[in-house]
Amino acid sequence: MKQINIDKSYLLLKKWWESIDLTNYEKCNLNNEIISLNQQLFRLNEKQLRIGIYGKAGVGKSSILNLILEKNVFKTGIINGTTKNIEREEWNFKHQSLRTIELIDAPGFDFCDIKDPENIFSQINSSELILFTIAGDINRNEVSQINSFIKNGKKIILVFNKIDMWKGHDLKEILKNIRLKLPQYIKIPIIINSKNNIRNQLSEFINNYGESLLTLNSLQLADKLFLKIKEQRLKKRQREAQSIIGKFATIKASGVALNPLILLDIAGGFALDTALVSELSKVYGLNLKGESVRKIIKKISINNIFLGATQVGINTSFNLLRKIFLATAPFTNGLSLLPYGPIAIVQAAISVRSTKIVGKLAAKEIFRKSKGYLLDPSHIIKKIAIKEPEIFDYTKVYLSSKKLDNNFSIFLP
Repeated sequence: MKQINIDKSYLLLKKWWESIDLTNYEKCNLNNEIISLNQQLFRLNEKQLRIGIYGKAGVGKSSILNLILEKNVFKTGIINGTTKNIEREEWNFKHQSLRTIELIDAPGFDFCDIKDPENIFSQINSSELILFTIAGDINRNEVSQINSFIKNGKKIILVFNKIDMWKGHDLKEILKNIRLKLPQYIKIPIIINSKNNIRNQLSEFINNYGESLLTLNSLQLADKLFLKIKEQRLKKRQREAQSIIGKFATIKASGVALNPLILLDIAGGFALDTALVSELSKVYGLNLKGESVRKIIKKISINNIFLGATQVGINTSFNLLRKIFLATAPFTNGLSLLPYGPIAIVQAAISVRSTKIVGKLAAKEIFRKSKGYLLDPSHIIKKIAIKEPEIFDYTKVYLSSKKLDNNFSIFLP
C-alpha cells in the first residue's frame, strides 16, 4: 500500500518554513507555535510517530497501553484517576520506515483533579493517532471530545474496553447505539479489545498508514501556524489600507468641493482611484501597475454600475446647481451663493463615501489575487493524492473546518 514519502515531505516543509521571513514581533508573539512546529519537523525528519490515548477516567487507558507494550509500564489501579499527568513510553515497534513510536498516556478528561486540562488535551491533540477509549455507551461529553479531535484533522480509533462487563446481545446494542452517536460523515474504526487483539490491529494500522499520518500531522501543524501569521499580517495591512483610503478620500473630497468643472471632477476622480488601487496593491504585496490596476478598476466599475452612475449623476446635478448659483450671484446681490457651501460639502461627503467603497472593493479584489502568491501548506495538503479514504477523509474535514473558521475577509478595510 503506497504511502506518502516522508523524506520528500520533510524537504518540502523545511523549504517552505525557511522561505517565510518572520518579523521580530511575529517571532515573539508566536514563539510557542514556532517551537511546536520545529519540534514536529524534527520528529518528521527522525520518523517519530506519536500515539495518544484519551477518554474518561476508569476506562482502562493505561491497561491498554500496557497490553500494547506487553509489559506493565503505565501505572494502573482499582481507583479511577490513577494517571494524574501525561506519561510517555517508547514502543519497540519494527517498521520499514518509522524509527520510533511513542505512546502517550493521559488522565481521564473528566477527572476532577486535573491541573491543566487544556494542556493535556493539546498534548494528545498533537499526536498523529488517538486511541479514544470507552467502556460502554458514549455520552455527550465523549462525543464532544471526539468531534473536537476530528475538527483538528486527527485520526481516531475507538477502543471498546472492558467488554466482559456486557453480554453478547447487550454489547451489540451498545455498539449500534455508539455508531448512531458518532459523526456520520466520517468513518471511525472501533476495535473491541478482546483477547488482547489491540496490539495486532494497531500494528496493522500503523504499517498501512503510519507514514501518512506523520506527514499529514506535520502539514496541518504548519498550516495552523501559517494561518496565525496570515491573520496577524492582515490585521496590520488592514490598518495600513484604511489609512491610505482615508488619505485619498480626503484629497478627492477637497478637489470635488473646490473644482467647478464636471469633466475635471471625473478625470481627477479616476486618476485618484487608479493611484489608490496601486497603493493598496503594495500593501497586499502585489505592487500592481498600469494595465493590471486599470483592470481592477474596470471590474469594480462593471460590478458596481449603480455606484458609479449614482456618483456621477449626483455630482453632475450639484455642479450644475453651483454654476447656476454663480451665474445668478450678480442679480441677487450674492444671496444665491448661500447654498454654494452646503452643496460643496455634500459633494465632498459623497466623494469620501465613494472612495471608501472603491477602496474596500479594490482591497478585496487585490487580496483575492494575492492568495495565489502566498505559500500555503493547505495547498500541499490538497495536492496529496491518498487513495486510502481512512486517512484522507479526516484531512477533508480539517480543510472544511478551517474554511469555515478562518474568514479572512473580516480583516479587509
